[in-house]
Amino acid sequence: MRTWSPPALREVTTLGDYGSLLCVPSLHLSPSIEDSKDGMTRVYRSLVTNVCKEMSCYSDFPFQEDYPNFMSHGKFWDYLQAFAKHFDLLKYISFKTTVCSVTKCPDFSENGQWDVVTETEGKQNRAVFDAVMVCTGHFLNPHLPLESFPGVHNFQGQILHSQEYRTPEAFQGKRVLVIGLGNTGGDIAVELSRTAAQVFLSTRTGTWVYSRSSVGGYPRNMMSTRRCNNLIAQVVPSCFLNWIQERQMNKRFNHENYGLSITKGKKKKAIVNDELPTCILCGTITVKTSVKEFTETSAVFEDGTVETNMDTVIFATGYTFSFPFLEEPLKSLCSKKMFLYKRVFPQNLEKTTFAVIGLISLTGSILAATELQARWATRVFKGLCKIPPTQKLMAEVIRKQQLIKRPLANTVSYYLPNKSRIQTLLMTPLLSPETGLFRILSVSHFPLCPLAQPQGQAAPCRSLFEDLQLHRVLSQKPSPASTIHRGTKPLCAHITLLACCSPLTHTASGAPASLLFLTQAKHHP
Repeated sequence: MRTWSPPALREVTTLGDYGSLLCVPSLHLSPSIEDSKDGMTRVYRSLVTNVCKEMSCYSDFPFQEDYPNFMSHGKFWDYLQAFAKHFDLLKYISFKTTVCSVTKCPDFSENGQWDVVTETEGKQNRAVFDAVMVCTGHFLNPHLPLESFPGVHNFQGQILHSQEYRTPEAFQGKRVLVIGLGNTGGDIAVELSRTAAQVFLSTRTGTWVYSRSSVGGYPRNMMSTRRCNNLIAQVVPSCFLNWIQERQMNKRFNHENYGLSITKGKKKKAIVNDELPTCILCGTITVKTSVKEFTETSAVFEDGTVETNMDTVIFATGYTFSFPFLEEPLKSLCSKKMFLYKRVFPQNLEKTTFAVIGLISLTGSILAATELQARWATRVFKGLCKIPPTQKLMAEVIRKQQLIKRPLANTVSYYLPNKSRIQTLLMTPLLSPETGLFRILSVSHFPLCPLAQPQGQAAPCRSLFEDLQLHRVLSQKPSPASTIHRGTKPLCAHITLLACCSPLTHTASGAPASLLFLTQAKHHP
């Protein structure tokens, strides 16, 4: 069984006009990644970007015109080198340097400086910096959840993490199981399907599979990343958006028929892969449910099926992040994103001279997002921008923790004039119980008559209906999901979208409520 040690943090950079700035990045790309022995995060040889060049360059350094829309990792590496050379950054970088510790100076409360210990070729150095930016990101330590798979230690075949995968030649004629259906798992499974005897792809949740191209052959993310789409996502109920997305995604191919439909109750996710549906259709990849247990040569799945004579298991189960060079309590605070203001600044420092860059999950380019984070951080370091005081930030964290601990939903019932019973789910309050502002779910073209109110919330819930002046937008044709069957004669309950045309009951802060609509209908005898 292989084990992994956390990779070293290797580059130290001093940049900018504001004193001295320590920048600790983690991504280490090399033109000969197959020969890399330094333990850093690496990539497989066939990797191609899934964000087009138009949406993934730095704002002041576009990709060359002759670069393809989606490029290999080699061309992306050339772009980063060209960027560093163009802005003369290499002279500020100390390669093959490990950051051992980052601690506050004794007079930190006055000047906000940091004491940094580094090691280069066995020799330690100490330096004082005015500010620190940690850019290690998400993909630092391979996540290998062996404890979640009973019997895996008895498995006699090869076990490895996707970080170790480079090329498919070593798997010629083998039966390979890939666990995890993210972008990496999908890419590896597709590539192995050309050489392995059979590839099995195990997923717990399923996923939407996007193509790199969109309508007209244009890059998909270039066409979908628009302000109008973002506005629609903010104002249209999420249930309606999910319904539209499901219809659009299944137009290309029915995900349920391919074993890729998202498990009910699981968080929706998506990957970019142009070849996966074809490989499944041709039988070179077989999609399986999650693994229940392993035997010496087999894998037993949750649906009861068993695949025997397995040669290799590849865990494409992602990565974890950590900050081994930081001291407590800063290490623990940075490890919990909730304690990072806007996912960048720790909330308990006397001086705002420390920032975490790139610890975010995106559907777009990491370059564009980290550039904006870095710009903001340097302006905060210089005093050109301010962040809220520590007391206010910690109060916000406490409020979020209370929301997380709150019960997910309350139930309220209504009677319709035709005696069909509609159970309407009132989701978690948007702000606080005292305001009575809820995400409300409602279906029917009949007047709603309150039958029961959520426990402890009777008055606010009723007043919310009374205070609103609403428009009703009734569906022209009821869908099967919105049809209540009463004996042999269906009774149609049209979906009602409620659009507010006058202000809602406001909170002390002036924040209005927003509405979201879903329903669960039951026949009442």
